[in-house]
Amino acid sequence: MRLLSDLAYLLTIILTMPFWLTRMVLRGRLRTDWPGRLGLGPALPPASGRRILLHAVSVGEVNAIRTLVRLLEQQADVEVVISSTTDTGIERARSLYSSRHAVVRYPLDFSLSVSSFLKRVQPDAVSLVELEVWPNFVADCCRRRIDVSVINGRLSARSFRRYRWVRWLLKSSFRRLNRVIAQSEDYAGRFKAMGARPDTVQVASSLKWDNTTTSPEGADELASELGLDRNRLVIVAGSTAPEEHALLHSAVPAGVQLICAPRRPEWFDAAADVFTGCTRRTAGRQGSNPDRFLLDTIGELSQAYSLADIVVIGRSFGERHGSDPAEPAGMGKPVVIGPAVDDFLEMVEILSSAGGLVQCTAEALSGVLEELVSSDQRRKVIAENALDAIQGRQGGSQVTLQALLLGGGPVQK
Repeated sequence: MRLLSDLAYLLTIILTMPFWLTRMVLRGRLRTDWPGRLGLGPALPPASGRRILLHAVSVGEVNAIRTLVRLLEQQADVEVVISSTTDTGIERARSLYSSRHAVVRYPLDFSLSVSSFLKRVQPDAVSLVELEVWPNFVADCCRRRIDVSVINGRLSARSFRRYRWVRWLLKSSFRRLNRVIAQSEDYAGRFKAMGARPDTVQVASSLKWDNTTTSPEGADELASELGLDRNRLVIVAGSTAPEEHALLHSAVPAGVQLICAPRRPEWFDAAADVFTGCTRRTAGRQGSNPDRFLLDTIGELSQAYSLADIVVIGRSFGERHGSDPAEPAGMGKPVVIGPAVDDFLEMVEILSSAGGLVQCTAEALSGVLEELVSSDQRRKVIAENALDAIQGRQGGSQVTLQALLLGGGPVQK
């Protein structure tokens, strides 16, 4: 099976090389951590307790496990290691956790890469955040008697349609999972349909509901260094996509400050061209436009959200699939989001039905922002409704902690 998987991966890489190689060149990612992606690197020292590897593929998943990591840190006999796949995920994981925990690159799913990685890290248990059920990795963990879980499990309808085409290939990997802690009954049903054994699947609320805070460290410093006028309203647009920048530039009412945080680093320069004269976070100097600010860094969006009077969620006004509204809503910020929210559909429906979020089209965005800017009371009501909805759904991190601490033997399949 390992040989077949490796051959399938190799064939896919060859056939898709023009596509992914072009994307890597355009995004400046050829100079990535190739040894780490091949599972190479220094071995971790022997564990001081039960070593749990938390794998969070990118920035969103890295952020999602913050409360869970804090809970695990309170366990005297548990050692935490964080892995991530993307460069931005690694950067974010290091900024959050590297002072206390090892942060490592998750390998490509070739059998030799996986074997080298597991020999170096030597985990007793692995928790895959949201999904990331790779055949060689799960199979090798099973052979090494390493407990494997999916936590904060999410399998959207769009992803499920794609996965069903290769269910015959992935079914054994899902069956090998020791447990799946899904975010909803719908997601739980899809994991079972993919092959997860019903007795291993449970439901707990999203870990993201637990990560709300009103005062992340560094917010005041960010405001000062950007040169924000704290006496004027601030709109923060988070995780935006290129097709949204002109929309935001025109939709924000005159005299209101806009901080825009594009989702990907390769989008920073083009965004700066749209926001003519903006202050770039990395420039170290003020721009000529006092109302436009570009957050061209990774890992400071939480601080920006805490400075906002209104938050606009990016990747939701075009043809993408949305971004996470839970964090700013949990900070007590009135949140505006577009119609494209497939990846966060349940979360948006919960907040929207509680009156804790405004959903609108691109054409209506300007009017919605104008209304919110002009009404302190409207902003306050939306924020309070969101907090009420969120507080009733917190606790997923504690449920996940208890499940992980129970452990359990590996599945022999």
